[in-house]
Amino acid sequence: MYDPCRRRAAVACGNLRSWGLVAGDEQARARAMQPRRVVELAEEECWALLGSVSVGRVVFTMKAMPAVRPVNHLLDGKTVIIRSHLGAAIAGHAAGGGAVVCYEADDIDLACHTGWSVVATGLACLVRPAEIARYERLLEPWAAGQMDHFIAITPQAITGIRLIAWCT
Repeated sequence: MYDPCRRRAAVACGNLRSWGLVAGDEQARARAMQPRRVVELAEEECWALLGSVSVGRVVFTMKAMPAVRPVNHLLDGKTVIIRSHLGAAIAGHAAGGGAVVCYEADDIDLACHTGWSVVATGLACLVRPAEIARYERLLEPWAAGQMDHFIAITPQAITGIRLIAWCT
């Protein structure tokens, strides 16, 4: 007996051959799976999810155009701390009295088309010298080079969504 739920489960788990599909065929996977329900997240859940991952993307303006850079982060209360080098465009903007930025982090399951995304929007400023020693111990840079500037992003708004699977 044909069971569409079993078929979607087989597709999501990569058992596509039993349904006449080729593994890795994203088009077939997308057709076999229903669109996901999008649920808005509460602010506290957004903060908890942001704290559950160590990497995100900072979005800022560079030469009047949007720029995106992957960075690792830590949370200090409700402030996102990232590390950069002096030559980075984001450090220059943060030093000049601050800049409005977005910080995005997510955890998306590409096979099941589920997961979450959180976006924090606020002012990015250089961290005060008195706080730098503590952040140097807590936030190791992933990129090579002298990452001697710490940037604090203080969100004015934080929003998020969760893509809910068909089986929940």
